[in-house]
Amino acid sequence: MRVGFAGRVAYAFLNSKLTPLLIAASLGLGALALLATPREEEPQIRVPMVDVAVAWPGAEPREIETRVMEPLERAMWGISGVEHVYSAARPGLALVTVRFRVNESNEDSVVKVFERLSAMGSVLPHDALPPAVELHSIDDVPFLTLTLWSETSSSDDLRPVAAELAQELSEIPETSKAYLIGGQPRVIRVEPDPDRMAAAGVSWLTLSGALRSAAAKQDAGTAVRDNRETRIQAGPLFESSKDVARVVVGIVAGRPIYASDVARVIDGPGETTDAVFFALGPARATALRPAGREYPAVTIALAKRPGANATHLAEVALKKVEDLRKHLLPATVHVEVTRNYGQTADDKSNELVQHLLIATLSVVALISLAMGWRSGLVVGIAVPVTLALTLFIYFLAGYTLNRVTLFALIFSIGILVDDAIVVVENIERHHREKPGESFLRVAAEAVDEVGNPTILATFTVIAAILPMAFVRGLMGPYMRPIPTGASAAMLFS
Repeated sequence: MRVGFAGRVAYAFLNSKLTPLLIAASLGLGALALLATPREEEPQIRVPMVDVAVAWPGAEPREIETRVMEPLERAMWGISGVEHVYSAARPGLALVTVRFRVNESNEDSVVKVFERLSAMGSVLPHDALPPAVELHSIDDVPFLTLTLWSETSSSDDLRPVAAELAQELSEIPETSKAYLIGGQPRVIRVEPDPDRMAAAGVSWLTLSGALRSAAAKQDAGTAVRDNRETRIQAGPLFESSKDVARVVVGIVAGRPIYASDVARVIDGPGETTDAVFFALGPARATALRPAGREYPAVTIALAKRPGANATHLAEVALKKVEDLRKHLLPATVHVEVTRNYGQTADDKSNELVQHLLIATLSVVALISLAMGWRSGLVVGIAVPVTLALTLFIYFLAGYTLNRVTLFALIFSIGILVDDAIVVVENIERHHREKPGESFLRVAAEAVDEVGNPTILATFTVIAAILPMAFVRGLMGPYMRPIPTGASAAMLFS
């Protein structure tokens, strides 16, 4: 039997006892990848954004613009990988946002900004505060939000409970941050009275300096005992507004002037900056809790680390909330899941996987009706094996299961079936025309006859769609799974 490359490959696989093992291994790898690959609704595009905030107390916006913002902008534009620089000036504060190119490393971007700020030296005003740097990325968007509400408590009363619960949830591995929305933290406000300050001869600088000094702590050394070293700090510990009110801010005629003599000292929630309200829907409403009634609430928002599985992480967080509910949350406090990105991502991924299976079964049924059950069986083996190996490639490449990656697999089914139909139909024709010959010989000759044109057609399709993987900008990483997955599937086929 004299056949070319395609025929020899077909004969080797048909005559090898390893072929069933390879098929089983491919399906196993695909199942493993399907279970282990993180699931998301949309592909996560990495676009690092770094905020540089410089506080300059007492400065006007125009002065901040010329002496702070412009030097910072010139310095940030000199960083490699920077695509845009945005800036804003307000009284006492300059904010410069540096946006890097798509797929730049988050860690490298922050390091570059720090290094450039360190190299600026004395360019900024000497009385300006050191720059504060903060990184923002797509992973800062919360994947899980929990809303705490009660019929008897205000949002300010709920906030300490929510803060303790958020602290517990932030200790879960692969969570990056937990922050609160709604309610205000407890603060001690000192509101100066100008008339009483003038009568006592106490200026604003004297009052603020006295409070700052009274709240300062100093290192008083260490004490060594029983082979243990204990660090000692000296300084007052304010526990209530009464401690702040007793701070001496001046001496007049031999009589001490306390902070309460020249200012109002208030212990309570801070100024309101945001608010959260919760209302029950008609399905859960009762006579005591009617639908539409709004209750003050506090929301805990959880963000994840890059690459973390949002579905698994949400399950772990909710399980921990149930474990903590008994001894951490009062009976009157309710916890509602108001956003579960992991659950929605898992539902949509499962729906797309079901559509992928339906498409595969539909194609197999159509081939079986048109060409017989044997042809349908061949297609029913070839397509799942190819898709399983493609899923494994997605897993190794660090992709997630989302609507784009799964669409690429559905898109590939049509191309995969085209090649299988051509090859199987030619084998059937040869088998009918040569009834007495060995099936292996007939199959190898049939594949050899159409194998090279089929391979050429496959590479032609790959050459047509693969350039999409090199598109730049935001659409590049968003659409890249389509040419990558489709090309891998066709190569495996």
